[in-house]
Amino acid sequence: MSFTSNVKMRHTTYWICTTALFMALNIAMSSFSVPVPGGHLYMNDIIICTAAILLDPLAAFMVGGVGAFLGDLFFYPTPMFVSLVTHGLQAVTISLFSHYVMKKHRVISSGIGVAIGAVIMIVGYSLGRAFVYSTPEYAILKLPYQILQAVVGAIAGMVLCWKCRLVELFDRKVFLRK
Repeated sequence: MSFTSNVKMRHTTYWICTTALFMALNIAMSSFSVPVPGGHLYMNDIIICTAAILLDPLAAFMVGGVGAFLGDLFFYPTPMFVSLVTHGLQAVTISLFSHYVMKKHRVISSGIGVAIGAVIMIVGYSLGRAFVYSTPEYAILKLPYQILQAVVGAIAGMVLCWKCRLVELFDRKVFLRK
């Protein structure tokens, strides 16, 4: 086996394991919530934003969309397809901005990505709730919780990736950069 194929296989193994780990974390975080007055706050957006900043768009979709879909399937199946589409689009958008837009200013492009991803999540869940539950009033009632969840996820994901230097650690270990 040549050096090039060994590095490629190692990269593929890291990619599969990292994607699976983040997907499992997303599913686990979908299983419980933090009670807030009048509703619940789910913390899986932190995992989705963090994974989307670190991973490529396909892995981000797997973590965000498929992970949220499976979490809903196991614990609360009614909005599972809404979660698949909404969190999938959110994660892909964040990943695209983090990796392909403004490559010299990755923190700024990640910030723009999580901001757009938060809007996608808020709008997607509001429209999805209005459709699934057949009442726009329910979607409007839950709107403050969606906004809070999106903001907490975006800020926590940015802090974990950039202030705690998770991006540097990930790049150094996975891509074998010094």
